[in-house]
Amino acid sequence: MNTKPFTSGPGENAVVITRVADRQWHALDDDLVVGRGHAQHRPDGRLFVSIDAWHDATFDRLAEAMLAALPAPLYTVVDEADVELTAGWRRAGFTVRRREWEYIMPTDPQVTGLEAVLPPAGVTIVPAGQADEGLLRAVDRAIRAEVEATVGWRSMPAEVIPRPVDDTIVDPSKYAVAAAPDRYLGLVRVVTVIRPRIGLIAVRAGEQRRGIARALLAHALGTLHRSGFATAWTEVQESNRAASALFEGIGARPASSNLELVR
Repeated sequence: MNTKPFTSGPGENAVVITRVADRQWHALDDDLVVGRGHAQHRPDGRLFVSIDAWHDATFDRLAEAMLAALPAPLYTVVDEADVELTAGWRRAGFTVRRREWEYIMPTDPQVTGLEAVLPPAGVTIVPAGQADEGLLRAVDRAIRAEVEATVGWRSMPAEVIPRPVDDTIVDPSKYAVAAAPDRYLGLVRVVTVIRPRIGLIAVRAGEQRRGIARALLAHALGTLHRSGFATAWTEVQESNRAASALFEGIGARPASSNLELVR
């Protein structure tokens, strides 16, 4: 769909901003696309925006057109090392809402110190692909309810944001769980595409500080090590001190950071 062009100013080579589709914009300079803007709703309902432009002036014009057309609040995520992109969003009125660290960690249990780690008495680790789907979804719902009652889901990574169908379990085969005789107490989700990534590790509130998360982590990393992976990755919100301590305690180190900005 085309809307009235949004121009950068007078002159033959003025950049023209055109809305080319629902929540999509192009910046044109003599019919050459020199920038693109896009907006998309995340599963939790928040609207995230992104801009890819060659020059700061083009970025600013795209941002101006998009912000005029979209409802607030708006969010975006940037690599903190990308100083120019971060500066562009700040010029558009965005401020830092949260910082998320990306950690890289060894998988070798002799390096992590997890070689002798076992779950507490009465708890067993069920490997990925072997969990009972009903019990897995039950522990997922229980943990989500506990998070919503405390810090809220908007503080959590995308992996654990409630889906429209009120279910965050997309692929049950990716989850290993900590099991008691009658229910599951915690879970860990590992995805291996280009590199192995721990997308989620969580334990029921009433079962925390028993070593269950550490046992789940030992299982997940040990499995990756036996599969030939020397390292794994994860993301941790800066304010989540417990998660940072868990990963740093096994030798994980921050490799980069992302900023979530809001306007």
